[in-house]
Amino acid sequence: SIAQWIDRYRRDHTHPVNRATHTLGIPMIVLSLPLLLWHWKLALGLFVGGWILQFVGHAFEGKPPSFFSDPRFLLVGPLWLFEKLTGRSGPPQ
Repeated sequence: SIAQWIDRYRRDHTHPVNRATHTLGIPMIVLSLPLLLWHWKLALGLFVGGWILQFVGHAFEGKPPSFFSDPRFLLVGPLWLFEKLTGRSGPPQ
């Protein structure tokens, strides 16, 4: 279920720095995709910057990104962030 995927993602992202870098980096990456149609350079900067934040966060976490084990986690990250920002996610388990 989606809830199980998000729970697994949450468990893989417990370090506060990693959570903070993902909170900034995920929206940058998501926003960059449609922005490619209008402003290529800005979109590229957001995309690269967002990914740099992701990997910096995982250096603090001490774990590889979840999508290394399953590419579907690339879609789970935005869902995790949506739940986090709307207050529907609980503490890391």
